[in-house]
Order: sequence, then structure tokens, then C-alpha cells
Amino acid sequence: MDGKVQHERKKNPREGANPLSAITFAFTLPTFWVGCHRELEVNDLYRPLKEHTSNYLGSKISKIWQKEYQAYEKQKLLNGEKDTGDRKYSGGKKLKEPSLIKVLVKCFGAQIMLYGIILAVLEISLRLSQPLFLGLLIRYYNPMKPISHTVMTTSYNSSDSQVYKTEDAMKPVLQPIFIGRMLQYFNSLTVTKDEAYLYAAGVILCSVLLIFVIHPYMMGILHMGMKMRIACCTLIYRKALKLSRTALGETTIGQAVNLLSNDVNRFDVAIIHLHYLWIGPLETLIITYFMYNEVQISAFIGVAILLLFIPLQGYLGKKSSIFRLKTAIRTDERVRLTNEIITGIQAIKMYCWEKPFSSLVERARRREVNVIRSMSLIRGIIMSFIMFTTRLSLFVTILAYISYDNKITAEKVFMLQAYYNVLRQTMTVYFPQGITQMAELLVSVKRLQRFMLYEEINYANRMPESNQEESNNEKKTNDATHEKVELNNDEKEHIIKLTNASAKWLVYEQEDTLKNINIKVKPGELVAVVGQVGSGKSSLLNVILKELPLKSGGIEINGKIAYASQEPWLFAGSVRQNILFGKKMDQFRYDRVIKVCQLKRDFSLLPYGDRTIVGERGVSLSGGQRARINLARAVYADTETYLLDDPLSAVDAHVGKHMFEECIVKYLRGKTRILVTHQLQYLRSVNRIIVLKDGAIQAEGTYNELASMGIDFGRLLENQPEDEEERTASGPPSRTTSRNASISSLSSLKSNTTDKDDPVEVAETRTKGKVSGKVYGGYFRAGGNWCVISTITLLCVLAQLSASGSDFFISKWVNMEEEKYANKTLNDDSMESWDSRNVYVYTGLIVFTIVITLTRSVSFFTACMKASIRLHDRMFECISRATMRFFNTNSSGRVLNRFSKDMGAIDELLPMALIDCLQIGLSLLGIIIVVGTTNYWLMIPTVIIAVIFYYIRVAYLATSRSVKRLEGVTRSPVFGHLSATLQGLPTIRAFEASEILTKEFDQHQDLHSSAWYIFISSSRAFAFWLDFFCCVYITFVAMSFLLQPDYDTPGSMKGGDVGLAITQSIGLTGMFQWGMRQSTELENQMTSVERVLEYTNIESEPPLESTPEKKPKEDWPQEGKIDFRNVSLRYDPAEAPVLKNLNFVIYPQEKIGIVGRTGAGKSSLIAALFRLADLDGHIEIDGVKTNEIGLHDMRSKISIIPQEPFLFSGSLRKNLDPFDSYSDNLLWQALEEVELKEMGLEAHVNEGGSNLSVGQRQLVCLARAIVRNNPILVLDEATANVDPNTDELIQKTIRTKFAKCTVLTIAHRLNTVMDSDRILVMDAGHAVEFDAPHLLIEKKGFLNNIINETGPAMAEVLKEVARRTYENRTSTAL
Repeated sequence: MDGKVQHERKKNPREGANPLSAITFAFTLPTFWVGCHRELEVNDLYRPLKEHTSNYLGSKISKIWQKEYQAYEKQKLLNGEKDTGDRKYSGGKKLKEPSLIKVLVKCFGAQIMLYGIILAVLEISLRLSQPLFLGLLIRYYNPMKPISHTVMTTSYNSSDSQVYKTEDAMKPVLQPIFIGRMLQYFNSLTVTKDEAYLYAAGVILCSVLLIFVIHPYMMGILHMGMKMRIACCTLIYRKALKLSRTALGETTIGQAVNLLSNDVNRFDVAIIHLHYLWIGPLETLIITYFMYNEVQISAFIGVAILLLFIPLQGYLGKKSSIFRLKTAIRTDERVRLTNEIITGIQAIKMYCWEKPFSSLVERARRREVNVIRSMSLIRGIIMSFIMFTTRLSLFVTILAYISYDNKITAEKVFMLQAYYNVLRQTMTVYFPQGITQMAELLVSVKRLQRFMLYEEINYANRMPESNQEESNNEKKTNDATHEKVELNNDEKEHIIKLTNASAKWLVYEQEDTLKNINIKVKPGELVAVVGQVGSGKSSLLNVILKELPLKSGGIEINGKIAYASQEPWLFAGSVRQNILFGKKMDQFRYDRVIKVCQLKRDFSLLPYGDRTIVGERGVSLSGGQRARINLARAVYADTETYLLDDPLSAVDAHVGKHMFEECIVKYLRGKTRILVTHQLQYLRSVNRIIVLKDGAIQAEGTYNELASMGIDFGRLLENQPEDEEERTASGPPSRTTSRNASISSLSSLKSNTTDKDDPVEVAETRTKGKVSGKVYGGYFRAGGNWCVISTITLLCVLAQLSASGSDFFISKWVNMEEEKYANKTLNDDSMESWDSRNVYVYTGLIVFTIVITLTRSVSFFTACMKASIRLHDRMFECISRATMRFFNTNSSGRVLNRFSKDMGAIDELLPMALIDCLQIGLSLLGIIIVVGTTNYWLMIPTVIIAVIFYYIRVAYLATSRSVKRLEGVTRSPVFGHLSATLQGLPTIRAFEASEILTKEFDQHQDLHSSAWYIFISSSRAFAFWLDFFCCVYITFVAMSFLLQPDYDTPGSMKGGDVGLAITQSIGLTGMFQWGMRQSTELENQMTSVERVLEYTNIESEPPLESTPEKKPKEDWPQEGKIDFRNVSLRYDPAEAPVLKNLNFVIYPQEKIGIVGRTGAGKSSLIAALFRLADLDGHIEIDGVKTNEIGLHDMRSKISIIPQEPFLFSGSLRKNLDPFDSYSDNLLWQALEEVELKEMGLEAHVNEGGSNLSVGQRQLVCLARAIVRNNPILVLDEATANVDPNTDELIQKTIRTKFAKCTVLTIAHRLNTVMDSDRILVMDAGHAVEFDAPHLLIEKKGFLNNIINETGPAMAEVLKEVARRTYENRTSTAL
């Protein structure tokens, strides 16, 4: 469907990479190489691996889901039968819904479990052994005098033997042991230099092995998460294609897109921490045992303190997930509002409704932010725990240990600290994160599951499931009475047969939309269905299409169906793709179809002929062109039956006549055609007419039969008050009002160069290179003034100071203790006082750390919320003030992306990344300073490693940024495709194009997967290499103490210092790479700020309010005289003007008709009047130049009834008067005049007005105009989709209510304007004729030709009307 040729992508380097390359991530190097030299483009993406292609995963998970679902259906039936006591069948009373979790476990569970077990074994063995080695190493530095030495050895040896025993038991639990042993060397003379080297090697090896385990594991698990996400996306899409209309009423497009954009993303994040949920507790048990060996009962107290934080974190996590759900609902609401505003922006501008809508969004945003604020605070508190939990536990353990009158030694303290660090990682970071994220994931899975359980269209009556794989042309549609009907004779006579069919759209409506319909259609018949607005014509077609399930009665259909919907549905692609719609190209048939659908001329006018790219929903075509393309798609399909829902209404009369005669009557001769129409002039040519009224058949027969029955076709459809309940849907509830059709009737750009290169869609702006400082500046400025920002920075620095201070203090304290024991000769008392003093100092430091950290978090998040509120408001203000050109060049998806995805990132992800960066950056400084104080020589390797890191980061950043951007860009089509699909469901299903579209979706998804895979593998590679160099650094630190010459004599170095340096540098490994990653993450999230700021300086319209000296009087314009002077209009400064040099005057209270072929510039005239585009020259209204006054002052004085009525969700009252500026009486009166009084002011209107028929929507717009009562009224083809009766009502209302106004009518049906005072004929942007219709006919010019094209009979009538009107005017004038 998407015509861009998929060129073969390069092989993914991961395919066939050797194990070593996989473990060291060497296979990502080519990507980095390219990324450093230039921006990565979409063509640099690789083929996705087979295991994560959308198609493969989709079919895999679909099968399992189908099984689960069928089991559920079966269970339902069983439960239905076995309502009595027999319980063993129903497996308990409760009917279990099919669970998506179960399906995911079946699909991916085994692999995930395997990863978990590998992780557990390695993680536990390696992490736990490091502290032991450290302890032993520290022992080497012990300033013990040989005298007391013997005493010591015995005590140590006992613990030694213990260590050896455990070492036998757990060979791999090494690293902690090595640390202990190594420190022992510095501490006493029992450890020889060689042993010390061994222990040091042990410390280092543990770190090294750990990185070779953790990173490949992370890669694997992230890949799993990605696969789960892809599987769920395809599942959602496949489901969306099957949604029934009732289900579509319950969900909005925004919601479905949100599932695809936000909810499934949880898989990528949550699965990382999944295994820590059980590894964490296991590790805790083992560690507690080890610590008990060292410090006896005190260990339990310390661990208890650490674990006490977990329930607190769990509680906060739960709260946070509740807030998450609330946020999701409120964000849905805000995005839905924004979506309505962006889709209806043109109408909003014309009606001057920017203000009330902005306040609506502001309200929604405020409600959303309140929840996000609470969520951020909770996150802030959880973040602060990381700073002080280990320090607190260590403090408590030491305190307890001392209070039992034990002596603390370096070896013990640092083994403890190393253990607590391990515990902290798993228990206070991963474990709670695992809990909250799994909780969030479960919420999301529940949402997905709810979507998956929506009602489906009954596919049994569409096509047999088994044949679904067979090629399209073999699919035969079954009948609704579920058994396959043999084609007996009766069947051959009737290709469509409805017997006593009744149906309704919504189960809870009292009245049926269709009642007892009996229709038999013979092959080859042309049947017209007529009836007033809301009589159920479109619903009848929907029943035949099986979109609307029958409540009772039967339906039989033989052969395939092609369908042209009432509101044209076009997807983003070329015009040709829209017509072919996945069928093979057959040049001869294609050319004939284009000819009979009158598209030849349009193609010659379009800039690239039929290769022109149609924007989303066909934005760049005029209404008539879209309707004809929509019809051409149906005609090209070449099926037995054609259902045409009012295809002729949006086109000019003569084009309509040609289309009817050449296409519907001639080209489709011999096919069965059911035509819904309001054009009565065609009824003579049809075989049979069916008249519907209030959902029942009122009459049927040929034209002559009905005429002889005395049915007057003009009055055919007497309007009767409809019941309130019966808001029938005529016109498929289309989900959106498209933007006004002929935004730039491209046809008027007469371009004779059809052989240009393929057209390019306006690409989404993608900023290149670094995120500039301006962006950071913009974000911080939004957060508060410099004073606020500097206070927060100060708080952060203080928090880090106090934390590092307490670490440093411990090592000093240990050294003092050891010296004290070494010099037993000193006076005991002085020492005792020092002891208590140390405890107090330490306590003070710890308390201070806790307080300051919490303060810092709260103030930080408050500032961030402020920033995101300001950014959103600024962006929204700019968008609502942007020129129409901006909306025509940027698809709504693109703009919405800024409001949903980017705002989401700024609200939630950015503050987290930012605080992480600050916290980690400061911790690093802290560590470096602490290490430096113990041994200043260590500064040299520190500097070298810093330089290496810097270069690695530069290389990574360049690549990661463009990969991340690519990922964003490849993601948009996935959403766009889903929303386009949901809008065109009936058409898609009628053409049985589901498979093509699924393939298409899979392609979009695979492209995104490819980008995502590069993204995760490159970030893993980065982390791996950083950690690798961290290990090198640990090696330096550990060895430096052994290698320094003056430390040759054991015990000459203080054990406290060594321990401090080594534990701090081990802490460096994970943290450093995480910090680097967060800094790049911060840059990536900053691109969201950048994209938002980008939209704050787009070109905006002229000011809304006039300057005081130019402001027109209150009662302006009194007369309504409009004067065009040298007016030219262009939609794009670079293109040729669409209106060329117009000069004419419209006098007060004149009724003007504007006619011309499609694309002659009729709608552009309105754009000029409302100043929706660049004008040269000027328009004067009552002598005031419109370009000198504010837009609101001008637009509010012109009423418009647009071509595509714009309604938004809310009550009918809000739709008529969003400002609440008129009294209820006035509103009721207006409703009465347009005969909608039965609906009532409080009636609810759906998004896009989808629960009203097109005619009813038009009437609402008419009511708006009546309420506003302006001196100038513009009608843009307002009567195109309306039956003659409503048409007459509208015409009558306009004649009576707006007699004293200047009325401009753009018409396609000439009978609506033949009684105008004057007619303006437009052609290719020029005003070619402008005079009374009768005089123009006499002149035998353009108008005369247009009239003659309607056929001799019609032409006579029109000329007669013109003549009579002219005579009446002149006689009254005399």
C-alpha cells in the first residue's frame, strides 16, 4: 500500500557474529564508525533479525491468544449450559477472562526464566566474594606491634579457618573475601606480600567477570522486552482491524494510539528488573550470613534497618503506580482535546474560538500536572534513599558493634561497607524499582487486555477463517445466516437478499435504526436508495457490509463487494496507491476507471499527476477530488456488487452528471449497484428506487411507478420530528472531520510538468548535531529564575559533601582505633572521651545527610514541574496561533507527537535523568577526592581514564543521538498507520485489505525495530566498554598500594585508607557507566525540549486584536459591503498564486453565488476573506481594510457554514456557544429554526460529531450562524451532503433569517444559486464573469456552458429560475 519501494536492507551485523563479538559487543563497531563520521539515515538501518520481525512474533502470539480466547468462549458456553450444580465442567463458578499475561508467559516465559537463572548464579557468586578478598587484603596493612601479634593471630586464625571452610563450600563467592584478605596484608604480618597480590587479583577479577556477565545479560533481557513489545503491538493492530462498530464507539483513536505509544513501552523498561524480585531476597540472606561471621549480632540490626526501607519504598511505589494510572487517563484526555483542536483548527480560527479551547486544554493540563507533581515528589524521595540507606545501615552496625565493647578494624568496616553496597544495589534500587515497574507493567497489560477483549465484527459471516491465507481473489464472503448457501436457482436471481432485517448501532438504544427491511436485489440491477437525513440509508449499506450486525432477520450476499464511503477515506500515499489499494496495476482498466471517474483533468493539474502524495486524510485535495478518488477505488476493484454511499454530492453538477452516466450507468453496466443519493435528477435512470423513512421502507418501485403512486420527489422526504432517542447514524460514524477539503486545491497550480521526480512529503524536522546550550537555558529559564536554580545546585552540592564526609570520617576513625590499640600505653580516659566524640560526630553527619538530601529532591522536582508547565503552555499558545500553512504542511500526527510523546518525556523522564546526572556527577567528584586523599599518586591514572572516558562518550553520543532520532522518526509511521486504519475501517474491510495493511504495519514496525535494536545494542556496548575501563582503574588502585616502595615493610600503610580507596573505586564501576548513560539519556530527553521549543517559534498569524487606533466600531460592519482590490492569494510563498488579481465589489445585502469547476479557487476565496493565507492586495469591508485590523475583530463578524461541519465532543450547547455568551432562549430558538429542537441543548456530541448524521452536523453549523447573527454569511457548499428536504430547510432559513445580510454561497449544485442576485464564475483563480445569472446566460459565456452540461431538461429549469428571478428583481427595482 505504501508505495515507497522497500529496498533490500543490509544484513544485521548481529546475524552470524561470533560469541566473542557478541559478549564484547564488537558487532556494534561499524555503526559507531558511521555514526561518528556523519548522521545516520534511515537507509543505514539493518534488516531486523528474524526473531524480532513483527510478522513472525505477531503470528506466534496471535495463535496463542486465539487459543486462549477460544477456550474462554467455550467456557462461556459451558457455563451457560451448566448453570446448575455441576461445577467440575466450569472449573469453578468464575469465568476467567483470557489473560494476556498467561499468553505472554507461554510465548516468552521459558527464555526469560533461563536468563534469570544464569544471572542469579553469577551475580551472587561474584558480587559476594569481592568484600571477603578486600577484608583479607586490608589485613596486610596492620600497624600491630609484634608483641601483641601472637594474641592477634589466634583470633584471626579462627576466623581464617572459617573463611577457608566457606571458600570450599562456595568456590565462586570470591570478591568480598579477596578484599578482606588483601586488607589483612596491610594490617598484620600474617599475610605475606605474595598472598596480598593474590587477594588483590581476586578483587579485580571479580569486577572483571561481573561485567562480562551483566552486560550480555542486560542485552538479552532488553531484547526480550523489545520482542514482547513488538508482539503486543502487532496483536493490537490485528485486533483493531476486527473491531466492531460498537467497540469503536467505546474507544477513541487517541486511546488506541496511546496503547501503542505509551503502554507497550513499559515492556522495554520493566523487564530489566524482573529477576531482581527473587534474586534480591536470596542475596540478602547469604550476605547476612557472611556479615554475621564478621560482626555477630550487629549484622542483623544493620540489615534490618536496610530492609525497613523496602516496605516504605513498596508503599511509595504503589502510590506512584496509582498516580501513573491517573496520569494516563488525564493525559489521554488532554491529548484527545489537543487532537480535536488540531483537526478542527481551520474552523476554530474562522469561528474565533481559540480562547475557549485554550482554556479547556489549560484545565486538562492543570489536572494532569497535579498528579504528575505528586508522582515526581514520590520519585524524588525514592531517589534520595540511594544517598543515605547504606550509610545509615553501616552507621547502625558499627554503633551496635562498638556498644558490645568490640574493637572495630579496617578490615571489618570495609568488608561491611562492600557488602552493604552490594545489598544497596539489589535491594534498595533494583528490587523496589522492579516492584513499581512490574506494577505499572501489569496496569498496562490490563489496558491492552481490555482492548483485546473488545467486541469483534463477526468474521464467520465475512470469510471462512481457514481460507484467510488464500489469495485475495479467492476469498468468498459468506452469508449472515452462517451456513454456506448453495447457489440454487433462487440465489442466482438475487445477489443480495434481506429478509425482515432489523438492526441498531448501539445495544442500549430503544429504537432500531433499521426495522423489518425486506430487499431483494437481482444481479446487474441499479438500485437507488433515497430518504431524508438520518433515515438509515448509510446504515442499510453498513448492514450489507456486515459492519452493522443484524438484531433479527437474515441476510444473504453472494459475491464480493466494493464500497465507496460517504466521507472519502484516503490514506497517506500517492493518489495511484489510493485507487489501486493493494490490487495489481492493470494499465488499461486503470485508465478507463480514471476517465469515467472524471479524474483525467485533475491529474493533469496535480503537480505530480497520480503520483502526487496525498496528505493525511487527503488534506491536499479538494473535496470533489477526494470523493472521486474514493469512487475510483471502488470501481477499480472490479467486484460483483458496488455499494456507493452518496458519491456524487461533493462534486459539481456537470461532473456529477458525467460520473453518473459514464461510470455508474455505462462502465458498471451488468454489475449490481446500490446507490444512495440525494440527487433527484438521476432517479429516472435507475431500475428501482427504495425510499427509506425512519429506518423502514416507505415505498419501492421504478420512477414511474412511484410517480404514479403520487409520490412527489421534491417533497419525497417530508421531515418529521425525530424521537430523541433515535439519533441514527447516517454516514458511517466517521471518526474525524477532515480538515477543510480544498485547502490548496492543488489543481489550480496548473503545472504541465507531470514528469518531475517523485514528490517528497515534507519531512519531519529533525535537528542534527548536539543539543545546544540554548535548549538547556530555555529549560532552566522555564523552571525559575537564576536564584532558584542556584539554590537547588547548592543543595545538591551540600548533600554530596555531607555524604562523602561521613565516608571519609569512618576511615579516619578506624585508623584512630587501630593506633589506639597499637599504643596501649596511652591514658585510657582521654581515649574513651574521643570514642564518644567520634560517635557523635558520625551521628551528626548521617542525620545532616538525610535531611539535606530530602530537601534537595523536593525543591528540584518542584522546579522541574514548573518548567514543564510553562513549556507546554507556551507551545500550545504558539500552535493555536500558527498560520494555516503550518497545519497544511505538518500532519496532525507530527504535532500530536510533540504534545503526547515529547511532553510526556519532559514531564516524567527528563527530571529523573537530570537529577541522576547531578547526583552521580557529584558522587564521582566525591569518590575521586576521597581516593586522592589516601594516595595522591592515584590522581595520574584517574586523569588518564577520565580522558579515555571522554572520548568514548563523544563517540557514543554522536551515534546514540542520531539513532535515537531515527527511532523517533521511524516510530511516527507506526502510529499514523494505526490511526489511518481506524478511520477507514469499513472501507478496508469491504475491500478485504486487512492482510495488505497488516503487512504494511509489519513493515513500519520492522523498520522501527531495526532502529531500536541498534539503539539498545549501542548503549549496551557503551556501558560495557566504560565498565571495562573502570576495572582497569580498580586494578590501578588495588595494586598501587602494594607497589609503592615505602610500603615494603608490611603494616606501614594505614588499613583504613586502603579500604576506603578500594571500596570507593569498586563503587565506581556500575555507577560511572550509569552516570554516563544518564548524561546521554539527558541529552536525548533534551531533544524533546528542543522539539517543543522549536514549535514555540513557528510563524504566527497577525495579531488577534486590533491596535486601539485601528479598532473598528462596535457595530461595524453595518451594511456588509465587500470590496476585493487586486487580491492575490498564495498558500506557500514559494508557489504560484492560487487566486490571481481579483477585483470586484459585493454590495450590501446582496446574495452572491460562486460557481466554477473543482479547483477553480472557490474555497480559496473564503481563505482570502478570512485571511487564512498570504494575501497581496486588500479586501475592504464597509470601507475598513481587513488587513489592518485584528483577526478576531474581523473573523467574528463573518459567519460561515463550512464544507465539512466541525463539531467537538461535549454538549450541543457548548457546540453552539462555547463562550456561554448567549442566552438559552436564543439557543433554543436557533435549534427550533433548524428543526433540531428534539435533540435538546444537553445532548452529547461525540468526537468529530460522529453520532450525528452529516446532514444533522450541517444543521448544527447553521444554528451557530443563526445564533451569531452576523451581517456577512458565507456558505461553503453547505448543502452538498444533504437530502433535498434538509437542503430546502437550509435554503429557506437562509432566505428568511439572513435576508438583511450579505450572503456568499459556494455551490456545486446550480439550483441553489440560480436565484442569486449575481453569480461570480471562477476559473483557475481568475474571476471570469460576475453579473446577474440571467444576463450571464444571455452572454453565452462560462456560466452558460456549465448549465448546459447538466443536461437539457435540467438546464431549461435552471434558465427559467434565473429569468424569473431577474424579472422579479427588475420589476421591484422599477
